[in-house]
Amino acid sequence: MLTKDQPIMGICSWIVFGFFAGLVARAIFPGRQQFGIVATTALGVAGSFAGGFVSALISGHSWRTWSTSGFIGSILGALLLLWIGKMVKK
Repeated sequence: MLTKDQPIMGICSWIVFGFFAGLVARAIFPGRQQFGIVATTALGVAGSFAGGFVSALISGHSWRTWSTSGFIGSILGALLLLWIGKMVKK
C-alpha cells in the first residue's frame, strides 16, 4: 500500500543519488569546474535521468530500480553534460 511519504522519499533519493553521480563525474572529468553544491546536484540529477534511462533501455532493467548499470549510466550522462557545457562555453 502506498503512503503519502513515498513520493517525497523518491524525490529525495533522486537528489542524493544525483549529487553522488555529479561528484563522481566532476572527479573524472579533466579540468576545473566552477560548480557549487546545487549545480553539482543538478548536473548529477540531469545525468541520472539521461544516462539512467539509456542504460535501462540497454540493460533491460527498470529505470525505477537501483542498479549498477544505472549508476554508471548516470555518471556517463553527467560526463556528457559536462562535455557539452564545456563545448558551449568555448
